[in-house]
Amino acid sequence: MASRSFMSFRPFMSSRPFLSSRRLPSSSRSPRFGLAQVCLAGVLWGTGGLTVQAIRQIEPLHPVTISAWRLAVAAVALIGGALVLRNAGAVVGLLRRSPRRVVAVALSTAAYQFFYFAAVTHAGVTVATMVSLGLAPVLLFLAPEPGRPRRRTPTDAVVLLAAVAGLVLVSLSAGHGAGGSSPVLGTIEACISGVTYALATRAGASLSRDAAPTVVTTATMTIGALGLIPLAAAFGGPLYPQDPRAWGWLAYLGLMTMALAYTLFYAGLRTVAAGSAAIATLLEPVTAAALAAVLLGERLGVAGTVGCVLVLGAVAGLSRTEARPRPAAAPVDSSAGSAGVLLRRRRGR
Repeated sequence: MASRSFMSFRPFMSSRPFLSSRRLPSSSRSPRFGLAQVCLAGVLWGTGGLTVQAIRQIEPLHPVTISAWRLAVAAVALIGGALVLRNAGAVVGLLRRSPRRVVAVALSTAAYQFFYFAAVTHAGVTVATMVSLGLAPVLLFLAPEPGRPRRRTPTDAVVLLAAVAGLVLVSLSAGHGAGGSSPVLGTIEACISGVTYALATRAGASLSRDAAPTVVTTATMTIGALGLIPLAAAFGGPLYPQDPRAWGWLAYLGLMTMALAYTLFYAGLRTVAAGSAAIATLLEPVTAAALAAVLLGERLGVAGTVGCVLVLGAVAGLSRTEARPRPAAAPVDSSAGSAGVLLRRRRGR
C-alpha cells in the first residue's frame, strides 16, 4: 500500500497539506471521537460481504479480482480528489518521506485481503473470520505500541476477551459453518491474514500521525492496487465485469468500504491505540450478521445475539479505557543539566 511516480501531476500540486492535521478542532483530537470514526469504518466494512455476494450473483468474478477493483476504484477517486483540491503534493511528499512505511501499510492491507479470501476457500468463512479478525487484537494487545505507552489493566483484558468471545459466537451463528477443502492450509492462511492485518493496523497508526488521513489513504490505496492487480490476473477468470450493475456495486465497494472507510480508520488511529482500533473494527462481522438477518432473513439465534451484545459491550468499554490518560514520558531536568554545564565550566577555569 511501489514507487510509481506522481511527477506528471506537478502542475496541479500545492505546498498546502491535504486536510492537514496541524489545525484540527479539539473534538477531532478526542479519543472517543477517534473511536467513533474507527467504529464507523468497521460498520462500512461490514457491508462489504453482502456487496461482494451481490456482485458474484451477477458476474463470476474471483474475490481477489473484486478486491483489486475495489482498491483501484478507491485509488482513482482519491487521486482525483487530490488533483481537484490541488493537494497531490502532499501525497508525493509522504511517498518521499516515508516510502517504506507506506509500502508496508499498502502491501499488508492487500496481503490481509488476499490471505483472507484464500482462507475462506480452504477452511470456510467461520474459520477465516474468527482467526484473521480475532488474532489481530490479541497480537496488538500483547505487543506494546512504540511511543504510546499505556499500562494494561484487568479492564483491558476483559474488553479483549469479551470482543473475541463475541466474534466467535457471531461467526458460529452466521450460517457459514461448513469447512473448506483444506482446513489446515486454510487455518495457516487465516493466521497470516491476521498477522498482516495487525501489521497494517500498527504501521497505519504510526503513519496516520505523520500525515493527513486522506493523504495516507490515497498513497496506500494506490500502491495496494498495484500490488493486488497482478495477483488477480494470475487467478484467471473474468478480469472485469460486463454488467453495469456489477460496476455500480464495485463503485460502492471502492468509494465507501475503501476510500471513505480507510480515511475514517486512519483518522481514528491518530488518537486511538492500534489494539483498541482492531477490537472496534469487530463491528464488521456484527454489521454483516445484522444485515444478513434483516435483508436475507438469516436467523441470528441466541448465540449470535449474545455475541453481538458482547462486541458492542467491548466497544463501549473501549470508550472508557481510551479516555484514560496515558503516562507521559519522563521530563528532562533542564535545571540539573544547566547546573552541570556551569560546574564543568567553572572547573575548566
